[in-house]
Amino acid sequence: MEKQGQRCSGLVLVPCPFQGHINPMLQLGAILHSKGFSITIAHSQFNSPNPSNHPNFTFLPIQDGQTDHDATSTDFISLITALNVNLVFPLQESLAQMIKQEEKKERITCVIYDAIMYKAEEAANHLKLQTIVLVTNSAATRLTHFTYPQLQAEGYIPPKDSMLRDLVPGLHPFRFKDLTILNFPNLEALLQLIATTIKIRTSSAIICNTVDCLEQPFLAQLKKQYQVPIFSMGPFHKIAPPSSSSLLKEDTSCITWLDKQAPKSVIYVSIGSAASIDGRELIETAWGLANSKPHFLWVIRPGSVRGLGWRELLPECFKKAVEERGCIVEWAPQKEVLAHVAVGGFWSHCGWNSILESICEGVPMICQPCFGDQRLNARYVSHVWKVGLELDNELERGEIERAIRRLMASKECEEVRQRATDLKVKVEHSIREGGSSYNSLDDLVNHILSI
Repeated sequence: MEKQGQRCSGLVLVPCPFQGHINPMLQLGAILHSKGFSITIAHSQFNSPNPSNHPNFTFLPIQDGQTDHDATSTDFISLITALNVNLVFPLQESLAQMIKQEEKKERITCVIYDAIMYKAEEAANHLKLQTIVLVTNSAATRLTHFTYPQLQAEGYIPPKDSMLRDLVPGLHPFRFKDLTILNFPNLEALLQLIATTIKIRTSSAIICNTVDCLEQPFLAQLKKQYQVPIFSMGPFHKIAPPSSSSLLKEDTSCITWLDKQAPKSVIYVSIGSAASIDGRELIETAWGLANSKPHFLWVIRPGSVRGLGWRELLPECFKKAVEERGCIVEWAPQKEVLAHVAVGGFWSHCGWNSILESICEGVPMICQPCFGDQRLNARYVSHVWKVGLELDNELERGEIERAIRRLMASKECEEVRQRATDLKVKVEHSIREGGSSYNSLDDLVNHILSI
């Protein structure tokens, strides 16, 4: 890539400090490093990534001003706002220092920032550095955000209880109950944050962790909303060299347990890195798994059960009922789990990364969305791609048992599994030479080099 006498291009990446955002940003960094760019990760000290997992990157900690109280706050809007406000000037100073220390062979070409870290654009602009935005959720989610002002003006927002199951005008097949804004405690603040994060002020392009074959209609509409190139070059985790970007310690003993199970016999259960359930829901989930009979690998993350620890809540009679049929861990190497031949289904919270990882391995899903874009993603899985079933009501052991039996051992299961396999093949074609994601990555590299 580098020509005689030409300086190497350096990229500064600014992730949002949550697991579902850090993962794709670090994967993007690995992809671009493989194309010859040097990578600096400018990150907050809150939820900072582990540099030892990425020895080819330079890590630049930025003072974020967050106290322990701030970091554990459930007020998402306040936390995001504080992170942006507190990061902008330290980031600007760090970038200025990097520019002063530029070596002859390296220069900062541009700053790539997570859309939620919108103040990074301001810091880069002050130093006349070009920027590119990374969108870590689906194109469909991004597109729905553009409709909120009109829906609010027409009286649809906040949606009334009587209309929750109605389709949103112009957004088929999504219902009002699927929207990101549903049940959010501070609706006006959320709408303001969304309005801020969807704006493209001076950035030259948008990168999306998605695939044309999954979201072509929504990507086409999204491209009409923006006057800059959109590079849909996912799934990042299948293109990036293997590495770990988990903020939690992965328990690999579950892989040894999976090795002893029959093909397609295990349902993998995980509600991700941020969602939580209460004690009643834990017990209902436990007995739904026990009564449905398939073997299961269940991730119960520290802090994911509100109140007492899960070990105290699970009764001894449950443990005896499942005996060797179940394996419970605090965190699992998810990509490796989903790729395992023993796994035949994924009970998921439907975070976008989890959905992409499941699709890439052809694993059908049970959808239990909790908040945010997860409801939109679940609707995608169950009603657009039809590679999963949706748990649409309050968690109850009978409904859980029926859903697991439908997914793992029914005529319907065979059809869902075949569609999941077909979708996996389409995504594989996309990342091969000549595929849409392969070509989009080449276009992104050329775009960066043209800056």
